[in-house]
Amino acid sequence: MMKTYNIALVGASGAVGAELISILEEINFPIGRFLPLVSVRSAGQKIHAFSQEYTLQEATPKSFEGVDIAFFSAGSKVSEQLAPMAAQAGAVVIDNTSFFRLEPEVPLVVPEVNPNDLAHCSKNIISNPNCSTIQMVQVLNPLHRAFGIERVEVSTYQAASGAGKRGLEELKAQMAGSTHAQVFPHPLALNVIPQIDIFMPNGYTKEELKMVRETHKIMHASFAISATCVRVPVLRSHSESISIRFKNPVSAKEAQEVLKNAPNIVLVDNPEQKLYPMPITATSTDQTFVGRVRADLFDPHSLHLWCVADQLRVGAATNAVRIALEWIKTH
Repeated sequence: MMKTYNIALVGASGAVGAELISILEEINFPIGRFLPLVSVRSAGQKIHAFSQEYTLQEATPKSFEGVDIAFFSAGSKVSEQLAPMAAQAGAVVIDNTSFFRLEPEVPLVVPEVNPNDLAHCSKNIISNPNCSTIQMVQVLNPLHRAFGIERVEVSTYQAASGAGKRGLEELKAQMAGSTHAQVFPHPLALNVIPQIDIFMPNGYTKEELKMVRETHKIMHASFAISATCVRVPVLRSHSESISIRFKNPVSAKEAQEVLKNAPNIVLVDNPEQKLYPMPITATSTDQTFVGRVRADLFDPHSLHLWCVADQLRVGAATNAVRIALEWIKTH
């Protein structure tokens, strides 16, 4: 008989939690017992998953007895408090928050890039990277292996749902005429906001620094990176404009060939037919879409490209499930 795994999902009522359930259902993940956990405010509500109805339970330190895999997607404070307890109870924790990402003893994993890091998991906690970082390293890694990267410049176009259900609801309300802004620092409808997370003393936001530091940790590389992260009035799926300088001259065609064969990358690059990735292309999919691959006009070492991915799936839930699938190969 196929081995099954008891699964806990902390944050089962949130946007990423819903996507996690959907993906686990789609791939027929070998689940034994499923435990949907939430804050005390949401406890008692009902959800439908895996062909049955579940009652949401409050997440407590005692929730994780007998759990094999615990997905956390309920905010950094919850992960800080409960993830170590879940790990101590014997569960492997796959944490979708930023709390553990830069801890040296916690692997930060994108399975297409650094699955071997899962072998070094002394705390029984695995961290899921920032959504914008995940789609970027999926693109950068095969290019770095093929040609050697010297520098990356990235500008993001991040959807409202990157701020969770409340961000999505706020944009929808503003599209209907509301001027109220609470989730975002300014109204987002008919606007773009060049700020995601708080500003740091060096002038970069925390989101921008996450992309730099997390990429270095995941790829075990130290090439220069600069990021500008921008919130745009798109409901779902993040876009990125990426400029890459390589050690040697690289043609657009060479880069396209590498990307065609990269795992979970879809090349959509036919400008004559107006074919290129867009948020509407990527939404509700599990791939990262790449297009507009072109040579720099002045520097033969540099290329520019555009990539798009569903940040609730590729940038969060799908990556978490892929981590779990890698983990169970050896457990």
